[in-house]
Amino acid sequence: MDPLLPKIESPDDLRRLSLVELEHLAVEIRETLCHIVTTRPAHFASNLGVVELCLALHTTFDFRRDRLIWDTGHQIYPHKLVTGRHRDFPTIRTRGGLMGYPNPAESEFDLFMTGHAGCSVSTMLGMAVGDSIADAVGPTIGCVSSPSLSSPSQSSPSLDESHASNGHPHAEARHHVAVIGDGAFPSGIVYEAMNNAGGIKQKLLVVLNDNKMSICPRVGGLAEYLDRLRMNRLYTGIKSEVQRVLSNVPVVGDSMERFLGNMKESLKAGLHGGMLFEELGFHYVGPIDGHDVGKLQKYMRMVKESDGPVLLHVVTEKGHGFKPAAEDPVYFHTPPVFRRELDRAVVAPKSGGAAYTNVASEAIRQAMHGDPRVTVMTAAMCQGNNLERVREEFPTRFFDTGICESHAVAFAAGQAKSGLRPIVDIYSTFLQRSFDQIFQEVALQNLPVTFLLDRAGLTGPDGPTHHGVFDLAYMRIFPNVTVMAPGDDADLQAMLPFALAHDGPASIRYPKAKAVRVERAVAPVELGRAEVIEWGDDGMIVACGTLLAECIRAAQLLRSEGLDVGVVNARFVKPLDNELLLRAVATCGAVVTVEEAMLAGGFGSAVLETANAAGLDTSRLRCLGIGDAFVEHGEREELLASLGLDAAGIAEAMRSLLANRNEVMSDRVDETFVARVDAQHRS
Repeated sequence: MDPLLPKIESPDDLRRLSLVELEHLAVEIRETLCHIVTTRPAHFASNLGVVELCLALHTTFDFRRDRLIWDTGHQIYPHKLVTGRHRDFPTIRTRGGLMGYPNPAESEFDLFMTGHAGCSVSTMLGMAVGDSIADAVGPTIGCVSSPSLSSPSQSSPSLDESHASNGHPHAEARHHVAVIGDGAFPSGIVYEAMNNAGGIKQKLLVVLNDNKMSICPRVGGLAEYLDRLRMNRLYTGIKSEVQRVLSNVPVVGDSMERFLGNMKESLKAGLHGGMLFEELGFHYVGPIDGHDVGKLQKYMRMVKESDGPVLLHVVTEKGHGFKPAAEDPVYFHTPPVFRRELDRAVVAPKSGGAAYTNVASEAIRQAMHGDPRVTVMTAAMCQGNNLERVREEFPTRFFDTGICESHAVAFAAGQAKSGLRPIVDIYSTFLQRSFDQIFQEVALQNLPVTFLLDRAGLTGPDGPTHHGVFDLAYMRIFPNVTVMAPGDDADLQAMLPFALAHDGPASIRYPKAKAVRVERAVAPVELGRAEVIEWGDDGMIVACGTLLAECIRAAQLLRSEGLDVGVVNARFVKPLDNELLLRAVATCGAVVTVEEAMLAGGFGSAVLETANAAGLDTSRLRCLGIGDAFVEHGEREELLASLGLDAAGIAEAMRSLLANRNEVMSDRVDETFVARVDAQHRS
């Protein structure tokens, strides 16, 4: 059979294929997925598992008019391949290429940029209600398109622009489909949405993609419940016949009616595997084989006719079609580049050097060995946070809460209240989901919870949904919270024991990057104290976090040009080392702060606020970081350079600031302030 995938320009082409051809196309898609991970790390096992599901969805529905949202969109690759992006697929996860997640700027078939878990049911319910109202009003209301990150003026055509006639109130009703995995399904927001949908009886299809996994094996009571449903084939086979018989039971007197009614409900409860979902107002259908395109199409055509919310339970295998990925879906979630040999993967040796994640996990392990009060919790990211060894050594003090970050933080607060020293180890961008619990349950109570914010800063090819660039701003606003940013791996190792000994909440951020050690006599970590690497009278570069090494390289470059530029390792964002930083602002020719985070509300903002409160002139203070824009995907080094956060960019910022120092320096030094600081320092 001739290759089919290059001929697929849109889902319209799929609907012309026979079932045999669709099955062959599924093989081609998997071959394409296997090829891409031989060139770069990419999401793999999750995409292998949804190929048939994707084909069934696009051949049953017309998502130019119907609506589709993929929850936790890293399984979006097959969808991209059949929605006109096959030719561009080799560019996925490269700067300027396709995003590894849904992107409305790429295609009308992508509605939301979904990188976090659990929100698809809520957003699709909102679209269903919104479309009902808009269709009643007429074609003037359409789907709002999203601008490109790099080209704000460009946007995809709205769905109603492509199909203007479908806005007519008498047109066929749209179908609204949310695909959500069993790993994301325990998220609290899912049940808030299902409760709402069941209450208003809104027509909605939720496809539960059950592969027994999130990124790691799923955990909790709901996982066990889904396992029981999956094994309950009896229910699947006879449900419709039993319900038909029960619905025809005659009414014979009041007492007999009650008796038969109770028997009817008992039989339903005994056979009804999806009782939990039915009680929430959803019609439960399944479980069905998620790798049988024909069966998937049959069931999807059936549930299209339902008038209310439906939960279609689909059972898939993560990594399906490639034996190594199916046998180890955790490793092959986002594997390193490998060479495929028949039905096995040969992975190239890793380059030397541990990542900051490894440094943090070893520090956690040492802390747990040293103090029986220390516990650790993560939100379905045991592998991502490199905590497998911790889980094995301390099974009673390790907790995986599933994709439930809000619960994890409140859970930690309860442990801290009981006298423990909990560590919450969650990616920076995911911890945002527990903002209210950080405020109410931790900061307000002043409880000793330590937050380790992995993947802080730019996460490279994962893109804007995963860049952890907001944590400095959202952590420093809360009273009682100590906010730290290690300059290198030595700082990270020292900061965790400091935080665990601190009587209050503390956060420590570190990037998704190879750990770096700055050679120097490492100063001890003291509350609110920065570390001077070298003082410079012409200018000071103040590094907040692991860009310290880049700042040192920038200073070395400037020194080679004859400029006396020093470097400070800030270490603390809150409390600041006011004495040191104000001295630099008051006495040096220029001060440049550097952070791998948003400038709004971040470290540089804190320095500006402090200098302003002290009455200092801040015209020679420049803050480098991320401006008021979401950053696209690309390699971390590429993105840092584009933002002026590499050594060359930092050096150029200092040169620019020092360009007119001879004209203004004599007028800008606050001698009174300097004398006061010197006196305080001597005392």
